[in-house]
Amino acid sequence: MIDLRTIGELAPLVQSGQLSPTDLVAGCLDAARTRASLNAFITLMADRAMADAERATREIAAGRYRGPLHGIPIAVKDLIDVAGAKTTSGSALPVDEATADAPVIARLREAGAIIIGKTNLHEFAFGTTSDETAFGPVRHPLDETRSAGGSSGVSAVALATGMAFGALGTDTGGSIRIPSAVCGLVGLKPARGEVSTAGVVPLSGTLDHVGPMARSVADAALMQHALTGTPISASSRRRLVLGIPRPYFFDVLDDDSRAALEGVAGALAGGHTLVNTVIEDAAWTPHVYLHIVLPEATWYHGPWLEPYAASYSPGVRIRLEMGGYVLAEDYVRAMRLRGRLRLHVDRALDGCDALLLPTQPMGAPPIGAAAVEIGGTPVPVRATMLRLTQLFNVTGHPAMAVPAGLGRDGLPRSVQIVGRSTEDVLAVGREVERYSSGGPGSVGGGTG
Repeated sequence: MIDLRTIGELAPLVQSGQLSPTDLVAGCLDAARTRASLNAFITLMADRAMADAERATREIAAGRYRGPLHGIPIAVKDLIDVAGAKTTSGSALPVDEATADAPVIARLREAGAIIIGKTNLHEFAFGTTSDETAFGPVRHPLDETRSAGGSSGVSAVALATGMAFGALGTDTGGSIRIPSAVCGLVGLKPARGEVSTAGVVPLSGTLDHVGPMARSVADAALMQHALTGTPISASSRRRLVLGIPRPYFFDVLDDDSRAALEGVAGALAGGHTLVNTVIEDAAWTPHVYLHIVLPEATWYHGPWLEPYAASYSPGVRIRLEMGGYVLAEDYVRAMRLRGRLRLHVDRALDGCDALLLPTQPMGAPPIGAAAVEIGGTPVPVRATMLRLTQLFNVTGHPAMAVPAGLGRDGLPRSVQIVGRSTEDVLAVGREVERYSSGGPGSVGGGTG
């Protein structure tokens, strides 16, 4: 039986010796092998993880407990350097083993976490579905014909299937929040610059973020504070003011995603204040985003794109080639508009503790689908999955996906929280979680 407990539930048992890190690692490895058809791991670090678990068991028994992540298996997106393992980025391009841990990995190790393996992803993080990868398409844990989202798709799959108890992802346009949303998990994109991106293969240097994915908001907070080296703030329950930006963000939504947001909002209204607000010029977002991400990605891949063209997935290669046609004038204009969008989000937050909006316009799409129907109208999968998340990479505001139940299709739906600071988002997230998914640990949008 897979173990879907939260880190918060496991930590006291590990600290007291009632539960061994070796048992946790063995269970995660067994889950990974049992659900191999999901194409979860590129590198499963079984021997090293078990050795680390044995070391953690000895340390804890000797009274050297480091905290709630000590002895906890964590999955890492294979865009992040782990010493002694290749960072493939989900690609067939040749790579060497990393010689050092990325700072975020070093932080997790300092906290006692155990790296269980490196997860599959949309190649070079340049996609929302995780089906363009040299290691086989990532499959949804509830329906293997559907996408698990991207680009951090398997980080979500690992959590939903007991292959890990926390995961580390990256987010350039929604790549933490999108898979968390479609798999029924919590995914946090911290504020811009808060978590180091050193030792992480870049997609777009000015849009990239690294952050935690977890089974509860509290678990995401534990990981976030380990990544930043800061103490966890005490939360105080109070009446919140939450702004709901309806224009643009509610224009393209399937009925179940709309109902999920309205259901959470209705439940919150009993103890909090909800107000309608507007993010001005939000419709600019895709244009600003594309004129930044495309040239920045193309610049990084420039040395390899021509000599290794055949090694890239066709869709990823086309997007990288498109970046070469973005004019410098377009890039500079997008960077200036970026500042205006940041100001507009700040204005929408005036008088509010946070914003509440959907994370995804729909449930998980079929693997390989180029378009889906919403309200009887065909919409492109990639652009639609990015529609509600990419603005907050452009502006740098912290944002988090929180489960919000299941749609009539049996697939998870999600709400998104956006705030001024990551601490604000986490504090509001704890409260939203109580109303939206039955409390911490309700993996799969309240099903577990």
